[in-house]
Amino acid sequence: MVGAHPSMSEEQYMPDDKAQTYLTTQEVAALLRTSADSVRYWRHVGRGPKSFKVGRRVLYDQAELNAWLLRLKTGVQA
Repeated sequence: MVGAHPSMSEEQYMPDDKAQTYLTTQEVAALLRTSADSVRYWRHVGRGPKSFKVGRRVLYDQAELNAWLLRLKTGVQA
């Protein structure tokens, strides 16, 4: 596996099928059919899905994105 710790096997890195999926800003934008700039703006003003940084990279947990979309759809605020 590219990028994984050399002493870590793939089984240790992804222990089961419940492993979380993380998306980049560009991937979130593509899923939402909007621009990456819009996703960045939402993050900046605190209106977008929850994100976190790994180094300089901003990532979004797929489950958090789904929850955010559900809140938008149902009108329920967190």
